[in-house]
Amino acid sequence: MQDKPSQPDDDRLQVDSKERASGSDIVVDEADLPSRAMATHESIRQEGEKELEREPLALFWSGVAAGLSMGASFLARGLFTRYLEGIPGHFLLENLGYSFGFMIVILARQQLFTENTVTAVLPVMQLPTRSNILLLLRLWGVVLAGNLIGTVVVAFTFSVMPGFDAPTQEAFLTSGLEIMHKSPGEMLASAMLAGWIIATMVWMLPAAGSAKIVVIILMTWLMALSHTAHIVVGSVEILYLAMRDVIPWHDFFWPFALPTLAGNILGGTFIFALLSHVQIRNDRAAIPAKHPRGKEPWRFKKPRR
Repeated sequence: MQDKPSQPDDDRLQVDSKERASGSDIVVDEADLPSRAMATHESIRQEGEKELEREPLALFWSGVAAGLSMGASFLARGLFTRYLEGIPGHFLLENLGYSFGFMIVILARQQLFTENTVTAVLPVMQLPTRSNILLLLRLWGVVLAGNLIGTVVVAFTFSVMPGFDAPTQEAFLTSGLEIMHKSPGEMLASAMLAGWIIATMVWMLPAAGSAKIVVIILMTWLMALSHTAHIVVGSVEILYLAMRDVIPWHDFFWPFALPTLAGNILGGTFIFALLSHVQIRNDRAAIPAKHPRGKEPWRFKKPRR
């Protein structure tokens, strides 16, 4: 029986993986892997392991920062709606404001539920041990709690801030009211679509290079145009409605938060991450193995026919 790898001196939790058990690192260089898809997969899995191993307090405050940053999407879309009204194509332009918060969060490396939490699913799918599953649940809980606290602060700030005129305040209400017109089933379906789009964006970013901003704008703009439900951005909008006494507080939890959270997890985490993992399963038949002496370059074991 193999001895378990020793824990670090500070008892920091570590992700279980075959590489760690063998004392090696995840291979992310495309030249050393069977396909580009596998290189992308392994790069995202490496990022996922780092997220799973971060300290809870660091995750929490990064999650709060992301929740606050999502206020930029709420603000930009509201202002665009207010000042672009009557202009041809205003629907396309006002929904572009939705991308602002996502650009801040992703480029600032803040923790956003459905974005960073998607990367963390791949290490669990690679090796679904009890320890890895608990680390994933810890990440989800801490990040989501931080995100929601940030959205509460943002929604409260905008609801009491005296600097916006009545038409602007009405514009702030518009996006939230559009969401609340959905039934719980429609909320679930649109949230699944949002989770899938976010996960697709995550898959694209490692190869985007200097075009990362373009990818973020296009994918999140698509989310806005599709009227999808996102648990963090939507929380700012729905909490603003509740704080302005437009809807009762219990409407935040149902029909919005619970179906939206479930849909985001299903669409982003399970559907996309599972498909991403399955598509490189055959590539894993060509397992990279070093020469016993450890001096030769990587070679691959080809699958038997």
